Amino acid sequence: MALRPFRCCRIGAYGGGDAAWRAAAVVVGHPVGPGRPRAPPPPGLRGPRPLRRRVSAVARRGAAAPPAPTAAGPGRAGRHFYSFPYDKPFRFPGFGCADFKDAVCDRWLVFPLDDVCFLVDPFAGERVKLPCLSQVRLRPSNAASNPDIGSPYITWMSMLKETKRSLTFKKMVLCSPNLVAATFGDGSICQILMCQPGGSSWSVRAYDACMQYADMTFYQGKLYALHGGAEILFVVNISQDPRTGDPQVARIGQVINGDPDPSIRAWLPNTTMHMKKLYLVESCGALLMIRRKIFCRLVGAMVVSGQTIELQVLEADWEHSRWVKVATLGDDLMLFLGRSCSKVVRASQYGMSGDQIFFLDDVFENDEYSKYIIQGNTSVSVYDMRTGEISSTLPMVWKRKMVLATWLFPFGLK
Repeated sequence: MALRPFRCCRIGAYGGGDAAWRAAAVVVGHPVGPGRPRAPPPPGLRGPRPLRRRVSAVARRGAAAPPAPTAAGPGRAGRHFYSFPYDKPFRFPGFGCADFKDAVCDRWLVFPLDDVCFLVDPFAGERVKLPCLSQVRLRPSNAASNPDIGSPYITWMSMLKETKRSLTFKKMVLCSPNLVAATFGDGSICQILMCQPGGSSWSVRAYDACMQYADMTFYQGKLYALHGGAEILFVVNISQDPRTGDPQVARIGQVINGDPDPSIRAWLPNTTMHMKKLYLVESCGALLMIRRKIFCRLVGAMVVSGQTIELQVLEADWEHSRWVKVATLGDDLMLFLGRSCSKVVRASQYGMSGDQIFFLDDVFENDEYSKYIIQGNTSVSVYDMRTGEISSTLPMVWKRKMVLATWLFPFGLK
């Protein structure tokens, strides 16, 4: 049975009765509806000088400037957006996209409402309807009547039973027009759920072990999930429900062995320690794992979020089932790294040098129940692969809050 394709609707076709989605579709150069103002581009070219020369040359030729990565961070009246590499924030008119929860697969914003969930592409003015995050179909179907099977590990059923608060989604991946995968959980422990756009519910294997999934990506036609502690890479095999045709997890198997850095979570002098964040990203056909090492202070039982001190790039060696360190991204490649979305792009189109990683200073995510203290401001920092130095040359700064900053990448960005 073939999966049902979703219908991707233009937001502007819904008229003024749905002002939130119409406002979400307004971005620089993309007005929606008559009389809708354009979001003003940041005044002046305040980026690096090579980039200013590049943009000026493009303007003289009358050609369109290449689409640019956009950083979204919290603002006083909603979300602030920064179009790389400008330092002046802009906001969407009207609604301002203040209520989006996260970003998905480069350009989609996630709006989880009480009875429905929407993905919105503000660049193209399109939206995709997903099931409500509370509508979950159990496998097997009788799991609700037998939640306790004496499992030695945490399962979806035991997590529902033990937690005192609502489970939230950690990462969502739009794999295809027929498949969306997401990790839901409590804290760092989560489970993989699946749904079909336009469907009525998510699907979950009720008795599978929940894991500390740090990231998930759809790579060369397969879904992969990364264990945050052991750095093990899993492949998620997908099947269809024989009755409904909806997607579901069939089996999860290990494909890459982990080799964690022993200094991570190690106790250091003066009550300090190293933590890490892991990311998956595709680059020129290869699957990379980015290991971001963070220096933290301990104050009693609390961890005070510190600064990133190093980023390591590792490539999946499928033949030997291991991660292999690489010293360079490539002379003409730069990586935009974020928890929700990451992407490798060509540096030459912006007149910049390659082998750089631009990362959002989201040391710890928006988990209000975690034992982390968030201090100071946050911004975009740059890691130079050649020298190992970290700088904050891009003046995109906002107040550090329990709100996740994210990258957005318009369609056509290479």
